[in-house]
Amino acid sequence: MTNPLLRLAEVATDWRHRPVEEPVRWATRRAILDWFATTLPGCVRAPAAIMAPAMMETEGSGRAWCYVDEKSCSPRRAAFLNAVASHTVEFDDIFKDGGYHPGSPTISAALAFAQHSDSTLDDLHRAIIAGYEVGCRISLAIQPSHYAFWHTTSTVGTIGAAVAGSILMGGDSRVIGHAIALATSFAGGHQQNLQGEGMAKALHPGHAADAGLMAALAAAAGVTGSLESLHADKGFAAATSETSGDWARALDGLGTWTPITRMTVKAHGCCGHIFPALDGIGSMRKQHGFNPADIERIEVSGYRATQSMCDRPEPVSAQDARFSLQYCLAVYLFLGGVRLSAFEPAIMGRADIRDFMQRIRISEDSVLSANYPVKRQARLTVALRGGHTLRHLQETRRGDPEDPLSDADLIAKFHELSSGTSPGEIAKALSRRFFLVRSCRVG
Repeated sequence: MTNPLLRLAEVATDWRHRPVEEPVRWATRRAILDWFATTLPGCVRAPAAIMAPAMMETEGSGRAWCYVDEKSCSPRRAAFLNAVASHTVEFDDIFKDGGYHPGSPTISAALAFAQHSDSTLDDLHRAIIAGYEVGCRISLAIQPSHYAFWHTTSTVGTIGAAVAGSILMGGDSRVIGHAIALATSFAGGHQQNLQGEGMAKALHPGHAADAGLMAALAAAAGVTGSLESLHADKGFAAATSETSGDWARALDGLGTWTPITRMTVKAHGCCGHIFPALDGIGSMRKQHGFNPADIERIEVSGYRATQSMCDRPEPVSAQDARFSLQYCLAVYLFLGGVRLSAFEPAIMGRADIRDFMQRIRISEDSVLSANYPVKRQARLTVALRGGHTLRHLQETRRGDPEDPLSDADLIAKFHELSSGTSPGEIAKALSRRFFLVRSCRVG
């Protein structure tokens, strides 16, 4: 069998020099703008706002920019805090086939080191593309079983960040291979910390971005790891999934497509496993014109992760509510969308929303579970007062590659989420610099 680590290291190295076609370049610009959209609101919220003053001693004399406390600092500090912020409000991008949010750890690490090293925008783009390539393909090899106990964005994100950092450090395929190997040992983040009201989930990509840069720095300095770390019997895949990895699936299409062109841009501010239900109820309401007062009960049948992760009838915090299908579906019906304001105390305490949540039931559909993660679907049954029952199968999610957000939608998302967290002129400058311009230096 081809050693997948060596093959992925070669592919990552190729991105340092190969032509970047315009669709790939544009997808990368979209990913960066989407990263800013989800990072800026997280900068003024816990846990990033709590962690920034607690990490004063790690500021250093670096030239990376921390958007949380708006100061220059070491690249590892900036990568950590920015990645925490980018995962806080649950609007970050998704590689759906691998159940993975690559942007939070990968772009955070790449942008911080690019600023510190005064890299060009082209350098930054290539590092992000390579980090997405390796991370997303590894997620294909280990999913869906990896997700039973591990948070992919934290584990695989460490490897994606390491690759992006290594590209910016000028590493060849040997150095990048060792960075991947080291990152597999630094990877962590278990599912229990995705449950309940704790703040650990947002720290996961922060650790991934920081540890990924540490792996890249170590490999650049000559530290080595086992080059069989991904696929060996005691390697990363075997330790964190049911097999030693489906590497044929992971490596399929190398050189013909790259994952950054197949990203989901989130259209709702909550867990992506809830999206099919939100899109489905939106389609049903548009067709039939019902309101919350018309509904006697709603039954949602989803794939396994929808039921296991998002059946939370009594969420106790904003973080918990972002993973509650009952809460998000009720908010969608009452407010017309699941945006940042949905998780403010005034909305979370509304008696009408809390009462309506009791009318929503969630179950697993074995057929939809078999289709996951390639297809993210939901079956909805809406029983109306008076005895009429409506049924709907939602086959796609808005924002997925099959139903993508337009550039205009993405720019509108950026301006909505950055409003109130960054002065208007700064937001416009970020939009021009990283999305609209053709070339510049990052710093």
